[in-house]
Amino acid sequence: MPLIKLDNDCMMTTHVLSSLGRVILAAVVGLPAGIALGILAGMNRPISKFLEPVGVFANSISGIAWIPLAIVWFGVGWVTTLFIMLNTIFWLMFFNSMLGVRSIAKVYEDSILTMGGSRWDVIRQVYLPGAMPSIITGMRMSMGFGWRALIAAEMIGGDSGLGFMIFTSAAEFKIEEVFLGVIIMALIFMATDRYLLVPLEKWTVERWGLVWKPA
Repeated sequence: MPLIKLDNDCMMTTHVLSSLGRVILAAVVGLPAGIALGILAGMNRPISKFLEPVGVFANSISGIAWIPLAIVWFGVGWVTTLFIMLNTIFWLMFFNSMLGVRSIAKVYEDSILTMGGSRWDVIRQVYLPGAMPSIITGMRMSMGFGWRALIAAEMIGGDSGLGFMIFTSAAEFKIEEVFLGVIIMALIFMATDRYLLVPLEKWTVERWGLVWKPA
């Protein structure tokens, strides 16, 4: 008999794929949306004055604190856990992108416009490459915080996923399954960071002619 045996309704593969599906969907939606609105807010003061207080309010509430509200709004399940991770990813990317744009001297924007360039040229040639270090930092931070928030959300408001598996195994005193879930959780993020985020960081920085220093 194997040391660790999961019940039929709690298969390891199902829970891993469930968590990974939420991560991928949240990243595909949250990262581009946060970057786009962050750049827009960094360029446009009226938009910034509206979105920044909303973001400060949202960020002041930890991901775990959002879980009860999400359960009330969406019920227990997939949507609640996805919302928690998406909310975490989006606002971190928004602030990092906005601050990256604000750090760029306005003289570069004026130069592009003086030479007949469009606002899109300013974004593509000035703001996007100039804010890239902040965007990359925000990307790695948001995925780390988002992953932890997702696991917590799955424990409390989920019906599947690694967090759900860890929580239910702990409730049934299945210590081996708890440790296995924690180890898999850590290995997944380490692999994602090493083989996806770090190469993406290196490629992006080299693409924009910046200096890349391995961690």
